[in-house]
Amino acid sequence: MRCLVLVPLILFVAGTVVAQDPTPTPEPPCSSPEHRQFDFWVGDWSVKDGDGQVAGSNRIEKILGGCVLWEQWRGAGGSVGFSYNLYDAARGVWHQTWVDGNGGMLSLDGGLEGRDMVLRGERPAKEGSGAVHHEIRWTPLEDGRVRQHWRASKDGGATWKDLFVGYYART
Repeated sequence: MRCLVLVPLILFVAGTVVAQDPTPTPEPPCSSPEHRQFDFWVGDWSVKDGDGQVAGSNRIEKILGGCVLWEQWRGAGGSVGFSYNLYDAARGVWHQTWVDGNGGMLSLDGGLEGRDMVLRGERPAKEGSGAVHHEIRWTPLEDGRVRQHWRASKDGGATWKDLFVGYYART
């Protein structure tokens, strides 16, 4: 008879201890505010150059559990390219790796500067002497568009040449 009384008492005490000490739910990966800093670029876009001519279309989507922004570019002239963008928490920077259908590749790092996402990197000059410095800046505009300004310098940043200025409008 004593066993019949003790079993419910033991179960009650064990249940009370478990209820008082819940296991914390782990935070999902890539859920920090830093991981959301580039979310303004996510979407389907029609892209026009600075003169208002159609430059192409771009789809930016979250993949891999929201940890990566995947860019899928289709230029009006037939060019294609992809980039993978992520917040590298270990280094505290945003990183982009761009690849295109011409065998081009560009690796950039950076982060928010004010409201702008600014990524910078360098690659060897085609002429084989020195490096070309690249800077790409994405600026969210008040009307919901995004302005992208890509520029390059062959003299260590003393002078810059615009490679692309585009305006993204949601489709």
